[in-house]
Amino acid sequence: MTRLVAVGIDSGSTTTKLVGVSADAALIGWRLESAHPCVEEQVARMLRDLRCELGAAEEMPTVATGYGRKLLTAVTKSVTEISCHARGVHACLKTAGTLVDIGGQDSKVIRIGAGGKAVDFSMNDKCAAGTGRFLENTAARLALPLDEFARRALAAVDDAPISSTCTVFAESEIISLIARGVPLDAIVRGLHRSMVSRIVTMIYHVGLVAPLMLSGGVARNPAVRALLAEATGEAVIVPEQPQLMGAYGAALLALELTRRPGEH
Repeated sequence: MTRLVAVGIDSGSTTTKLVGVSADAALIGWRLESAHPCVEEQVARMLRDLRCELGAAEEMPTVATGYGRKLLTAVTKSVTEISCHARGVHACLKTAGTLVDIGGQDSKVIRIGAGGKAVDFSMNDKCAAGTGRFLENTAARLALPLDEFARRALAAVDDAPISSTCTVFAESEIISLIARGVPLDAIVRGLHRSMVSRIVTMIYHVGLVAPLMLSGGVARNPAVRALLAEATGEAVIVPEQPQLMGAYGAALLALELTRRPGEH
């Protein structure tokens, strides 16, 4: 069995992710759960489970990233999300370019250079618009599951403009549009386009360097992928496990701590 030698932890606002890597940097195991208020206890339990499944060296480095990384006192090191997402996506997709990472509470656009280094970035962490929470809240307001929410957005012929930059005000717009008899599919597509337009503004602020890559839980939303490609004119590339890229990048940084100077 391939042995676990380093772990990355992404303590996000909505989910907690752990990724384990082998000595050759392969992603060999992972855990993903909804974030718990007692995140340190949750991570300790998830780590025990991962070690039990894969086996581990007695002294194994752990690197934490994400919204709650400073709450994890038992880790070897803490690193920003920007560095970890850039490193993880670069290792997975084997290319530099522009990365959009849409999380539950924030969204990031990162220009990735050679070796997975973050060259420049823009981050929205002040408002839910442009984040996964924006889609979750509006889907709930319309009583639609997230998968149907995306399907309706793709099926719509037209979209109803949503001008509000705030989730609360967007909800008021939704109520008004429903009262005026605007088709639900058009409203849903308009909400997706509103979110994507904010992301595109961030992309051009950082500078779009192809390929355009997408990570985070929202990367699984086909409507977001389609509208992002339409707005930028670039095909959108998504890693196989988009939600794990921050934790994977953290694990790769943890792996470096096990190596002597000069080793690769």
